[in-house]
Amino acid sequence: MRPTVHDIAAVAGVSLATVDRVLNQRPGVRGVTRQRVEEAIREIGYVRDVAAANLAKGRLYPLVFILPASDNSFMHGLHAEVRQAIGRASSERTDIRIIEVPAFVPAALVAALDSLAVGATAGVALVAIDAPEVRSAVDRLVAAGVPVVTLVSDLTGTSRHHYAGVDNIAAGRTAARLLGRFLGGLEGDVLTLAGSMLVRDHRERLEGFSALMAEEFPRLSLLPVLEGRDDPETANRLISDALSNNGRIIGIYSLGAGNRGLIKALKERGAQRELTVVAHELTEHTRAALKDGVIDAVLNQDAGHEVRSAIRVLKAHADGLGLIAAQERIRLDIFLKDNLP
Repeated sequence: MRPTVHDIAAVAGVSLATVDRVLNQRPGVRGVTRQRVEEAIREIGYVRDVAAANLAKGRLYPLVFILPASDNSFMHGLHAEVRQAIGRASSERTDIRIIEVPAFVPAALVAALDSLAVGATAGVALVAIDAPEVRSAVDRLVAAGVPVVTLVSDLTGTSRHHYAGVDNIAAGRTAARLLGRFLGGLEGDVLTLAGSMLVRDHRERLEGFSALMAEEFPRLSLLPVLEGRDDPETANRLISDALSNNGRIIGIYSLGAGNRGLIKALKERGAQRELTVVAHELTEHTRAALKDGVIDAVLNQDAGHEVRSAIRVLKAHADGLGLIAAQERIRLDIFLKDNLP
């Protein structure tokens, strides 16, 4: 049977009130008595259920989500999921606030991280930019005692506590296999569109995509990556110019956002060009493009799962609890027009 506070009191020869004071590090207990209680705890192997204690005390978890402010449908969805979590605050005992920063601007993200008051925040979740100054800011925050979870894009090599997102190298390899199989034995060029190479998820997807293409589809040549900065108009212009200037392009991999611009460019060309296209994130725009045959496949991550995972991880860290790895693993889904939910 699991030891209880009653067992501690009996072994130490003190009252339950005294045990409670020692467990909660409150004053009013003589040093010799505190030592006797601590020895009793070690003797009987008592392990405190911190989560239950926090629930009984009605503890709130002040959490901060730092999200990019951009014209990006997936990020709009991520914002919406955090707002839904704010709506569940009373039942989940959280106090969540959102800090918006410009997309792909490391200095703005560093300023947001450095602005957080230590002691007033139980944890931080952020969509990371993989820049040295951001990595240093994350390490400073963790060193000050604030746990950090990265969302969507990771910061490996830092002291962050957890990453809530898909395996992006595997995602890139999956995209390459789909595109290569769809194109069969055709020979030609493949265009890649990213938001920015400043974010690790885009770099890792490109790494996985390029590696598998070279291994298994050498007849397809990868063109230099285009960076659309998650801006639909920029993506539209870049794709349109590339298609106008290169008649060998037969495939496109959109490894980030900017899909509205990509879809617009493809629709403007109409039937002039037959292209095979693989993109990321199932939004209203990519869903419609799948149905219309403008895009052939979409790789998707569940933004809601990522937000819920980040909250669970940060609360567990505050309570001194471990994680259930399977529960926090973010799945990569593949959608064609035939299996849309």
